[in-house]
Amino acid sequence: MAGKFAKYVTGKETAKPTRYYSSKQEKSVAEAVAGKQTANSGATMFQKGDVVNDLFLIECKTKTKSCDSITVHKEWIEKNRDESIFMNKEYSAVAINFGPDEENYYIIDEQLFNLLNEYLRNKD
Repeated sequence: MAGKFAKYVTGKETAKPTRYYSSKQEKSVAEAVAGKQTANSGATMFQKGDVVNDLFLIECKTKTKSCDSITVHKEWIEKNRDESIFMNKEYSAVAINFGPDEENYYIIDEQLFNLLNEYLRNKD
């Protein structure tokens, strides 16, 4: 038995599905970047990535339990970059966190980092 009824049968609280944690992170990222969570986590023909705003396509990766490390796959970055071109977004990023309700960190390419660095050095 799955869902809320399983705890009554087993006497234990059941774990939430991975999609619960992913959606929670995607909503957090969308709010932080004034963007929108994409339908079906970008698995449609015309919408890609997990979060979009006017500039970015963002792929979100989270852990279902708090941890101290996460493996980053080059494929995540390259696929998101390619999909950002398809979606006519100027920039792409991969958002990661180390568990539910943990801070998000963003992986960006060197070109975008250099733009950010230049902006921050010259803003005053």
